[in-house]
Amino acid sequence: MAGEIKIRHCATMEVYNRQAEAFPEYRRAQASIENDINFLLEKNRSFRLSKPVLIPVVVHVVHHTETENISDAQVFSQIKVLNKDFRAQNSDKQKVPSVWTNLVADSFIEFELAKTSPDKLNTSGITRTQTHVTSFGTDNAMKVASLGGKSPWPTTHYLNIWVCNLGDSILGYAQFPGGPPETDGVVIDFRAFGTEGTASAPFNAGRTATHEIGHYFNLSHIFGDGRSNSCSDADYVDDTPNQLGPNYQNPAFPKISCNNQPNGDMFMNYMDYVDDNAMFMFTDGQAARMNATLNGPRASLFQK
Repeated sequence: MAGEIKIRHCATMEVYNRQAEAFPEYRRAQASIENDINFLLEKNRSFRLSKPVLIPVVVHVVHHTETENISDAQVFSQIKVLNKDFRAQNSDKQKVPSVWTNLVADSFIEFELAKTSPDKLNTSGITRTQTHVTSFGTDNAMKVASLGGKSPWPTTHYLNIWVCNLGDSILGYAQFPGGPPETDGVVIDFRAFGTEGTASAPFNAGRTATHEIGHYFNLSHIFGDGRSNSCSDADYVDDTPNQLGPNYQNPAFPKISCNNQPNGDMFMNYMDYVDDNAMFMFTDGQAARMNATLNGPRASLFQK
């Protein structure tokens, strides 16, 4: 397929930094959320939701060409991947090195395409918008109807996912909790969504959405987002080893950085930058952090 993307590029931090400059309250909200999460996890580091929660999802397909107008089946394939990955039911978790198998975690998060629209009508949970825009960037234009996109459904009650043609070899990006509600959600390139149709190797196993929804539930990149571009960077999770930077494609285990021998980087984590077929786990600490986020700033998604 023309324009195939060869290595993972997530624009979440680029978008966050720009929005935090434009909306200072976003940075303050993130700091408050972080304090609340830390307080909860200090009391109970293995915090879990009392039962699995079901997140209603709306997928907005914003397309310029017919190829970009992905099928319902492709959307369904992505939801299936999410439910396996977030419940640790993915068959490839058996590839996790034995030193970390005890950390593979079920996050107790499940996903379902919305059955009821904001105006209380039956829905497939999929919207389709033809656009004059040939390629979108990271300015959230795909979320604005007047800019050729599709306005979100209420972001307090739906996980909004936009699927479109992203430029600059970007696979996707997400918004952390606490940001502007009118742009809240996840954006995925149409070539990296689901497991069939336009999904193109090496990003055709649905893991881009798994990665970006991890951000949506307040996970950082496992390499710490390069805040200081050093081994002091961290991802706010205790059971993920520090690593110097992102790993790409299909590394061999162990991959050593930051004096983290003998096991090295946990590059098979969903929050690294490896290919889809090389990532297959969240840790206990990451699951606890996502659960704490659902107990706080994302609670309205399932508490009707």
